[in-house]
Amino acid sequence: MDKKNALRAGALAAGTTLMMLLMSSPALALTRDDGDDPGQGLSVIETLGLYVLAPLVIFAVITGLVMVLDGSTDREPKTKGKAKANAGA
Repeated sequence: MDKKNALRAGALAAGTTLMMLLMSSPALALTRDDGDDPGQGLSVIETLGLYVLAPLVIFAVITGLVMVLDGSTDREPKTKGKAKANAGA
C-alpha cells in the first residue's frame, strides 16, 4: 500500500511541476509592458556581493549574536550515567 501512495504522490508532484513549467511561458518575458523601465544590470562583483557575501555576513552576525547573548553556562557534552560510573572505577 505504501508503494502505491508513494507512486501516486510522485505522479502528482511531477504533473504539477510540469503544468507550472508549461504555464509560465518565458517567451512572454521578451515583450515589454507599458511603464516597464528596467535599470542597468549588475556587474559580477555586485552580483556576488548581493547574493553570496551579504547572506554570509548576515549569517555570521546572527551566529555571533546568539553566541554572545546565550546565557547558558553548561558547555560540556552530556555523558551517560554508565560511562560516568565506570570512569571512576
